[in-house]
Amino acid sequence: MTTPPRKQPPPPGAAEALPGDALVLRAAEESLAGRRSGLRRFTPFLGPAFIAAVAYIDPGNFATNMAAGAEYGFLLVWVILAAVLMSMVIQSLSAKLGIASGLNLAEACRARYRKPVVFGLWGQAELVAMATDVAEFVGAALGLYLLFGIPLLPAAIITAVASYAILAMQARGFRRLEAIIAGFVGVIVVAFAVQVFMAKPSAGDVASGLVPGFDGTGSVLLAVGILGATVMPHVIYLHSALTQRRVPVSDPSAKRRLFRFELVDVVIAMTIAGLVNLSMLVIAATVFNKAGMTDVGDDLSQVYEGLGSVVGGNADVLFGVALLASGLSSSSIGTLAGQVVMEGFLKRRIPVWLRRAITMAPAFVVIALGVDPVLALVISQVILSFGIPFALIPLLHATADRKLMGTLVNRRFTTIVGIAIAAVVIALNTVLLVLTFGGA
Repeated sequence: MTTPPRKQPPPPGAAEALPGDALVLRAAEESLAGRRSGLRRFTPFLGPAFIAAVAYIDPGNFATNMAAGAEYGFLLVWVILAAVLMSMVIQSLSAKLGIASGLNLAEACRARYRKPVVFGLWGQAELVAMATDVAEFVGAALGLYLLFGIPLLPAAIITAVASYAILAMQARGFRRLEAIIAGFVGVIVVAFAVQVFMAKPSAGDVASGLVPGFDGTGSVLLAVGILGATVMPHVIYLHSALTQRRVPVSDPSAKRRLFRFELVDVVIAMTIAGLVNLSMLVIAATVFNKAGMTDVGDDLSQVYEGLGSVVGGNADVLFGVALLASGLSSSSIGTLAGQVVMEGFLKRRIPVWLRRAITMAPAFVVIALGVDPVLALVISQVILSFGIPFALIPLLHATADRKLMGTLVNRRFTTIVGIAIAAVVIALNTVLLVLTFGGA
């Protein structure tokens, strides 16, 4: 009589997980143990960076990238490339912090800094969350207006209801939420891929934008806006929370293997986000800048109409669908990030519906007052850019601490690269202030 095979115990945390999440945990355990091969070994780890990537292709990107391409052509292509490379470094550090320490960035800050610093970081993080919501809500509402003619205020209410529905999916397992967000990303990618094909940009023109340079205060403002729209402070906090307990491991070697898998997730997701951002600028430069329509990017409604009249083939509808998908998905991610920030810094958790209501209130005020939607989008992205150092510097401080990070502590080169990124962002913001208020 043969002895039946012994049933393997579930990995830590699987007992409490919902069925879909428990399956991911078991698959991740098999990959870490070397029992899965080929592409299958990576699939359990794909997800966290894709959730973070939604923030890198939110409606603020539409405003800054389209404005940059229409007004300056291919001049700022290099800014997008630099922002994508920065995002890969930053998000990998954030993911690594959660894996190595079991803490998210907000929790690490609370444990390491004095109360005045903690409250200061929390306060600016909340302001960043509100600026984020302005971009996301205005963008989604504008998408509904462009596609269906719904006025902005009712469209914002529809956006709020839809974002609540998306967040409700989390109650059925985080893997389901990851799948929904990945679906939105897929819609955006397809929409812009088709638009690029229809616009037929020149590879030589795109390559000409790889040489760093500016052309006056306006180009610096848009460069800072692109950085603010592409490197998002709130997902620096969120990504560490997404990895801190997703696949629980305690062995140092297992943590190193887990981080290598998560690094693949980061590279794939950030590359996709970067290509979407690049396609926005390239479309605007090819369609509008070359035709002398340099002010079209200042109004996404004009972008929508221009794509329909100049490119045709329902390019305008594709743009509107991508804008709507971006606003709906990114608004939900902003709420998750807000929860992480408040709970991490203050040890306080409020209901998701209340959190959603607080952060979206400024967006409703902006829409109700009739503020120009694109102006609101661009300014919100500049505010976000000023928030990057307040998340990045604590992240570098934490991930360079061997006691906290163990074997996953930053190498000296990694820390130097991170410091260089922070210095570039701070320098651009300083130059912007001088040019704007110094009479230059």
